Amino acid sequence: MSREIISTENAPAAIGTYSQAVKVGNTVYLSGQIPLVPETMEIISDKTEDQIHQVFKNLSAVATASGGDLNSIAKLNIFLTDLSCFPVVNEIMAQYFSTPYPARAAIGVKELPKGALVEMDAILTLD
Repeated sequence: MSREIISTENAPAAIGTYSQAVKVGNTVYLSGQIPLVPETMEIISDKTEDQIHQVFKNLSAVATASGGDLNSIAKLNIFLTDLSCFPVVNEIMAQYFSTPYPARAAIGVKELPKGALVEMDAILTLD
């Protein structure tokens, strides 16, 4: 099965040795996105809500570049430096997804790249 590298200027450029996403067959593996604004490569703000929205925008841009959208996500992993923000994630996630929701994990971590408060990666499937 062939692999296709997915890349878009509408999401932050990779800041390491990885691709924004890799498509294998009808499955797309989206690398972790932090709340960087693509044009500036800076964290959007220090507010958790703003960071969550930016991460969903970045994931959406990569999903679109792969031929899908957020509702194509089968599995979403959320990494938070403060798990008490989980209710905020749920509230904001409901603005970006419709039922049926993807499978999901939320994991508390000590720190994230560039001091981000949230990071998400995903696996999506294309029809």
